[in-house]
Amino acid sequence: MNCHDQLSLALQSNRITRRQVLWLFGAAALSGCATSPVGGGSILVGMSEADEKRVDQQVAPAQFSQDLGPIQDGAVNQYVSSVGHRLDANTHRPQMPYSYRVLNANYVNAYTFPGGAMGATRGILVDLQNEAELAALLGHELGHVNARHAAQRQGQAMVAQVAIAGANLVAAGSGWAGLVDMGSQLGASAMLSSYSRDNEREADALGQEYMVRAGYPATGMVGLQQLLVDQEKEAPGLLQTMFSTHPMSSERRDTARRLADDKYAASNNRDLGRERFMDSTASMRRLKPTIDACQKGDLAMAGKQYPKAEEQYRAALQKTSRDYAANLLMAQCLQAQDKNAQALNYAETAKQIYPQEAQAHKLSGVLALALRDPAKAYANLDVYDRMLPGDAGITFLKGVSLEGMGKRQEAANQYAAYLRRTRQGQAASYAQSRLQSWGYLK
Repeated sequence: MNCHDQLSLALQSNRITRRQVLWLFGAAALSGCATSPVGGGSILVGMSEADEKRVDQQVAPAQFSQDLGPIQDGAVNQYVSSVGHRLDANTHRPQMPYSYRVLNANYVNAYTFPGGAMGATRGILVDLQNEAELAALLGHELGHVNARHAAQRQGQAMVAQVAIAGANLVAAGSGWAGLVDMGSQLGASAMLSSYSRDNEREADALGQEYMVRAGYPATGMVGLQQLLVDQEKEAPGLLQTMFSTHPMSSERRDTARRLADDKYAASNNRDLGRERFMDSTASMRRLKPTIDACQKGDLAMAGKQYPKAEEQYRAALQKTSRDYAANLLMAQCLQAQDKNAQALNYAETAKQIYPQEAQAHKLSGVLALALRDPAKAYANLDVYDRMLPGDAGITFLKGVSLEGMGKRQEAANQYAAYLRRTRQGQAASYAQSRLQSWGYLK
């Protein structure tokens, strides 16, 4: 089914006139039909290649920071990047600006943005057994980029919007008042939402093809899939995010095995790269006991079992006292228990360990504000704002900090900037009330 067929099906039940259908097709063409880089067929996409790259630039840094930033191990990041670039040179879209990093997050996952900005968590890297499995992991993500799955999901959203628009048009009887905005932007949450099972199957197949093209044995994909199936049975909570963004099944493992045994059988005598992988990731794999303890702490936090989480994070810190992630997670755990002074100590330690990463500055600012130290709060929040600009919540908190410092005019500027972003919620009501009481608003 081509993209115009998809639009027609979305609209036909709404009994829209031919003229209205043609108008809607014209609107849809703002993004619309494209040729698949993989199969050459017609696909419906919701953003151009330039849009895909722009999403990476605008959204990826904040998401990577949410996952506590790239690990502070240049050699490991460089090694993973070298494997990624060996693969991406053999893809259908080698011109994309691919980039790779291992993230400090402890949960088991890997993900990519539509332009090829990719992250793999340290939680999954420490469980891989060889370079071929790493190539399979990165190859799968490359499959999503090359099949333009994110752009296609935007196209599907556009179809839904067109259908809603058509229904509104019919209800209105005349005019275009019911037409919804078809130029919606893709945020981080939408970008990392679940792919369909068909998307996952296609990404698997492409990833296996790319790794074979790059000189790896196809059995690396089988090994990766088996690893995930085994872990899902042993500790399903650790893979909760992985399976929400990448629906997993033994069927996918079995498909990879059939392809390895049949289509790619000639590749199976190739080296899996175990020794090279083990040597190149030794420094990170030494942290596995720390990562395991953090994973248990994260699971306890998700269940709001804060004392149990604190115990696990403390165990992680006993193993690796200067681990950025463990210090920051301990700070968050203590904050959840209203132990703000203790929490601030850990957040400050995290800042010292990794000053280039934004999350510790943000948490230090929030904690300082809770401890009625507005000057310290503002200093930390301002650093975060310069690292990752555009967070409306930080704008509001900077206003609160400046107000606490007695800097009314500067606080008013922050509150006004916040209200330009949103007028909903308690923060907006507070900002508006302050501006009114100070005479800036009537």
